[in-house]
Amino acid sequence: MAVDNKTVIDMAHLARIAVSEDDIPKIASQMGKVLEIAEKMAAVDTDHLEPMAHPLDAAQPLRVDDVTEADLREAFQAVAPSVDKGLYLVPKVIE
Repeated sequence: MAVDNKTVIDMAHLARIAVSEDDIPKIASQMGKVLEIAEKMAAVDTDHLEPMAHPLDAAQPLRVDDVTEADLREAFQAVAPSVDKGLYLVPKVIE
């Protein structure tokens, strides 16, 4: 698919990218190649294929769910100014 210079200028304006006049023909050619690849991909018949969640049928290795940190809640709350039933009590901020 051919991309003209005006299209490149319009796209650069929309993307807020500064493009020099010398680069416009090269960018137009590259954009045309990308669009050709997209057209080829769109032409592939995928009706008989099932959608995949992941391209590899690999199981995610999971680690053992073990507690690795010590429970220090009592130590932390011992130095708190005000605690009730395991919760930190703070002054009311919004009236």
